[in-house]
Amino acid sequence: MKIDGNIGTDLTKVAAQAQEAEASGYSGAWTAELAHDPFMPLLLAAEHTEELEIGTSIAVAFARSPMTLANTAWDLQAYSKGRFVLGLGSQIKPHIEKRFSMEWSNPAARMREMGLAIRAIWNTWLTGEKLEFRGEFYKHTLMTPMFSPDASDLEGFGPPKMFLAGVGPLMTEVAGEAFDGFICHGFTTE
Repeated sequence: MKIDGNIGTDLTKVAAQAQEAEASGYSGAWTAELAHDPFMPLLLAAEHTEELEIGTSIAVAFARSPMTLANTAWDLQAYSKGRFVLGLGSQIKPHIEKRFSMEWSNPAARMREMGLAIRAIWNTWLTGEKLEFRGEFYKHTLMTPMFSPDASDLEGFGPPKMFLAGVGPLMTEVAGEAFDGFICHGFTTE
């Protein structure tokens, strides 16, 4: 059985928290996007641990583009040597529109497409194939060599797993369809 825990986002404490989690036998340690960025602490956690899986639980997907998420996840996966999990969630409409100033519509369909777009971007970086993702919400059709990370960055472990947090049957279905795992919200019911 795997047991995970949380680490904070205080950059002065996260290295010690991650080391303590690893020494205590935790399988993974997660950050959440609350008052601080969830990705920066994971770089420190990766640097100061050897085996601890690290991930976001969650990063707000709709506050970012598939390209920015693909790039950040790629770098954390490479630096952690295959220990990163990209955990995404949709957040709710008022936060997306009023806090992040981003568009909100059809969250389940948009999230499905977000996951597929990220995978298409990673595939282009891994194979050198032309980026040709055209969806209802996202379109990615330009990737020049200068902006493509080297496929050897992920040699031996491949791209990160993606987990989706969700509430309700539609987002649960999307998790099974386009993601590698599901993060249950604290008030998820049957």
